Amino acid sequence: MAYFATVIGLLALGTGSLFLGAQDLSLPQVWQDPGALQLIAISRLPRTLAALLTGASMAVAGVIMQLLVRNRFVEPGTTGTNEAAMIGLLAVTLLAPGLPLFVQMLVAAAAALLGTLGFLQLTRRLPPQQPLLVPLVGLIYAGVLYSVATFIAYQTDLIQYIGIWMSGEFSGILAGRYELLWLAGILSILVYFTADQFTLAGLGRGLAVSLGLRYGQVLSLGVATVSMVSALVIVTVGTLPFVGLVVPNVVSRMMGDNLRQSLPVVAGLGGGLVLACDMLGRVIRHPYEIPAGTIFGVLGAIVFLTLLLGRRSHV
Repeated sequence: MAYFATVIGLLALGTGSLFLGAQDLSLPQVWQDPGALQLIAISRLPRTLAALLTGASMAVAGVIMQLLVRNRFVEPGTTGTNEAAMIGLLAVTLLAPGLPLFVQMLVAAAAALLGTLGFLQLTRRLPPQQPLLVPLVGLIYAGVLYSVATFIAYQTDLIQYIGIWMSGEFSGILAGRYELLWLAGILSILVYFTADQFTLAGLGRGLAVSLGLRYGQVLSLGVATVSMVSALVIVTVGTLPFVGLVVPNVVSRMMGDNLRQSLPVVAGLGGGLVLACDMLGRVIRHPYEIPAGTIFGVLGAIVFLTLLLGRRSHV
């Protein structure tokens, strides 16, 4: 039932997104006007696909981080992964600005990998009986990395780049400017084929190893996937906070922790929510737009606080 509802919801949102924008379109107009069909092919369809791919991949990256850290309150936006990717992008912009976009993404992914590994090292020093310390330390760690990125950008007159990478908006998406996100989608699909291994890794290193899991390999695969997805999203559309935190928690409460069963719903709900926020941003101040990252950030912060306070009331 959850799969069917997810597919129907995505189809409805995707169809609505194609006809929503500064220029109103209708289905008869698309068939009769070649210019309308061209608008959909060049702008509306790539934008819709970009939102779906971004939301799905970030939600999957979030559930991977939560399983590896064994904490429901972490995601790439609260572990320093995104901020480390920004530092990598700043470095390549300063040192080799002429490199192809794909190479810049690889540099950002490498920086995000180092940042994520740094966070994992920090979590190993925290007491396991205090789970709320993990997201709080992650937020502080991410804040420190963001301060470093901002300082470098300010000193080199690149502060506008930080603003672009933090915006999380899809208004600039056109055909030819979003295709890297398909790689993020492919990585999310690959995670599905190793879902059982990530589920075992979520039980903890000792128990996972006793069950025959090669924990180190799964950890490396998970961290690399999260880093790649984060870099791809930042390079293409910017950061979208709380997607990887809110969606896995909502799905977990509905379907439990069997990742192979819940992962398609996690990806579908993530893509649908990001697309819905993007559509809402097009409507609130029509014909102007509010970035999807801003809308999702507000909603996600409310849900995040609700999760934290709800957890505290049951401790």
